[in-house]
Amino acid sequence: MPETTAQILERAGLIPVLRARNAAQAHAVVQAMIAGGVTVVEVTMTVPGAIDLLAELKREYASQLLLGSGTVTTADQAKATIDAGAEFVVSPSLHPEVIAATKARNKLSIPGALTPTEAITAWNAGADYVKIFPCSAVGGASYLKSLLAPFPHLKLIPTGGVTLQTAESFLRAGARALGVGSDLANLAAIDAGTPEIITETARAYLKLLAQVREQLHPAN
Repeated sequence: MPETTAQILERAGLIPVLRARNAAQAHAVVQAMIAGGVTVVEVTMTVPGAIDLLAELKREYASQLLLGSGTVTTADQAKATIDAGAEFVVSPSLHPEVIAATKARNKLSIPGALTPTEAITAWNAGADYVKIFPCSAVGGASYLKSLLAPFPHLKLIPTGGVTLQTAESFLRAGARALGVGSDLANLAAIDAGTPEIITETARAYLKLLAQVREQLHPAN
């Protein structure tokens, strides 16, 4: 049985959020992240030419990368990004029509939510995971843990303020995966001509993930 998108996503545990200013910068960040072991990338709709970029990345890295689209707020955007190669669709907020359009094409839906009401509403609307955003602004890992207390069945992905320093606390609080922005998809490193910083950061995240998971779920 081939792995499902959800299985790949949870196994990877890391969803780098790419907000590049242009395609060349985006390609450079992706190459540096792949060199560090990254297997999932979310391309946000805020990137100029995001749809074209998704299609290019799909052509170039289809066998290496699970691609998703981010900052998707309309059903038309969801459809266009899926047509371009997105296997999962992420929003910063809750849009039932985006969830519906994504699920109609059998892709993974990750809407954004913050409050308990939004999180459970997103889940009941058909979300596969709920992105808790901006998580660090409302307490970070302790907030995630509080949300899971009444709703232990929710599959939550914290985004916003996830860094190498906070990643472990989010995982221990019950995060299924981590949405990581500029701490990993580091545009300044590309501009400075030091892509190895991104590669090293990716390796550090993956090492941390493996260590924490081993502690939480020791192999018998």
